[in-house]
Amino acid sequence: MTWLTVGTDALLGVFALMFLLLWFQHRLRAFLAGAGVVVAYAVSEVVKLVVQEERPCRTAPSIAECPAPGDWSFPSNHSTIAGASAMAIWALHRTYGWIAAVCAIAAAASRVVVGVHYVHDVMAGLALGALVSWGIALLLKKKMPVKREETDAPTVVMQRLR
Repeated sequence: MTWLTVGTDALLGVFALMFLLLWFQHRLRAFLAGAGVVVAYAVSEVVKLVVQEERPCRTAPSIAECPAPGDWSFPSNHSTIAGASAMAIWALHRTYGWIAAVCAIAAAASRVVVGVHYVHDVMAGLALGALVSWGIALLLKKKMPVKREETDAPTVVMQRLR
């Protein structure tokens, strides 16, 4: 196992940490956004069963250990989870969203570099995850309007004086 393969899984841990931090601020919305990542993963598993594309590590040497036969390549689950997480985090917090987007691209690229996915696998995974997560974010926005929190200091002071 190389640092690249460990790094890919560590990046998924970064997403989990961001969701935990956002849970303290958004509670139910952060939980539901995280649940959207699970839905995206499930969709990618269904697509894998339909497409059944072999992994590049079956025909060429790879840095990482090649997953067992039947663990298909298209789309990349890591990339799907990364794309869904980045989109969900973006919907909740823009600064974390930028960090998550960079992490998602790094996670996807690492899957190609270690030789367990083709470029189109990770691109499709990122897109699939982001689209599913974006759709769920739109549904949540319609069902759960965001409460406007007063963060402007003079407004907060004026509200307390009343």
